[in-house]
Amino acid sequence: MTDDETGAVGGPAVLTIVEAQACHFCADANRALAELGLEFPMVVERVDARSREGRALLQELRAPMTPLVLLDGWYFSSGRLPRRKLQRLLRNRTRTAA
Repeated sequence: MTDDETGAVGGPAVLTIVEAQACHFCADANRALAELGLEFPMVVERVDARSREGRALLQELRAPMTPLVLLDGWYFSSGRLPRRKLQRLLRNRTRTAA
């Protein structure tokens, strides 16, 4: 994903996390986002995987596992959150906005 694809450079990053109960990857992603939120401006939207919206996103994006993570409305990952990749994208996004 490039910054051009998100079309949202300039404001805080919007991360949508579709999560399930008792999901250790989801808990890990939430911890990582809390840490990254101290360094980068972001809004985190949480969606329950059992909700209508959560099921629709999982089906539409064919995510094989949770958490499904969207960055500015674009697919970013599913399963274990690639922290360094996300940190790199957020850093580049912040530089582009400056």
